[in-house]
Amino acid sequence: MNSSKKRFFIALLPPQEVQLEAHKIKQYFSEVYNSHAALKSPPHVTLQPPFEWEIEALSLLIEALQNFSQSQLSIPMILDGFAAFKPRVIYINVLKNQELLLIQKNLMSHLESSLNIVNPISKNCPFSPHLTVGFRDLTKPNFYLAWSEFQDKKFYFEFIIDKLTLLLHNGKMWEIYQEFSLTL
Repeated sequence: MNSSKKRFFIALLPPQEVQLEAHKIKQYFSEVYNSHAALKSPPHVTLQPPFEWEIEALSLLIEALQNFSQSQLSIPMILDGFAAFKPRVIYINVLKNQELLLIQKNLMSHLESSLNIVNPISKNCPFSPHLTVGFRDLTKPNFYLAWSEFQDKKFYFEFIIDKLTLLLHNGKMWEIYQEFSLTL
């Protein structure tokens, strides 16, 4: 990778108390099921998957996200239980709603038209909002053990998200780079 480019992604982060609860589950997956990859980012719902961006052009990305977020409403979100992309990923289930589907669609469209940022997979697959706790480094045997433990576990939170978050990969993990307020 060219050193003048950095990796970013754009997500919705739940409120701090929900992040703490989700982080405890990620930690549990790390300790009990040897799945550490989910710990490399704060708990989040990805809107725009990772992409590379020139550091010299960072102001263009920031400006595009500021312009976009000013035209978006806050997002109601409900987390309810657990689900999986078998046989490798276990996640906290995010209930789909119109606002969530719309902000993701609008963001993808805005990034493509204003900055030519396109994720071919996201463009051709339906948006499946989720909050990962056990990631691709979960072995199949551990996946099935963890899934039998988590498939019926209760986890429920309802909240409003009022910020869009730009995350930057620092070479080891994802960090919050900047947040953009959504219109209330």
